[in-house]
Amino acid sequence: MNTDLVKVVRAAYFAGEKHSKQRRGDLEETPYINHPLELASILVDEGQIDSVDVICAALLHDTIEDTDTSIEELISQFGPKIGGIVAEVSNNMNLDSASRKVQELACIPNLSIEAKLVKLADKIANIRDVSTMPPVGWTLDKKKSYFDFALEVAKSAKDASPRLFEVFVNDYQHLKID
Repeated sequence: MNTDLVKVVRAAYFAGEKHSKQRRGDLEETPYINHPLELASILVDEGQIDSVDVICAALLHDTIEDTDTSIEELISQFGPKIGGIVAEVSNNMNLDSASRKVQELACIPNLSIEAKLVKLADKIANIRDVSTMPPVGWTLDKKKSYFDFALEVAKSAKDASPRLFEVFVNDYQHLKID
């Protein structure tokens, strides 16, 4: 049995269970699990990333922020490498949104390459979603503000993958916001 494949499937299943009752904030209330799955797809298909640890971390990236998952649980289930990457990309949800953004930008230069890859994929997925299926109630200004924030994050993480940064920039320039 391919242990790498088993690990990725376990991570997808774990994320699916943890996010099972969650929905995105768009009009269709898309199942939340679609977001981590999209990150994994972006990394593999567009970034040509084949690191099992990075793919698993992408699948699990929002479990600490958005579910009752602890870092200890991730480490026990998936090991210190994957748990560590997820911890690196997790924002402090005790802070207000503006403070989280400031902290996120300040931390990016010190992230591991693996964590930067997850951040890049997350921002690519998020700007695609904001463009095509934004959260209900988001104004044009809020969408533009998120795009600009995502660009700053992507610029700070571009050394991890020029290919993914190029995908981000292409999307940033071509996605319609209205």
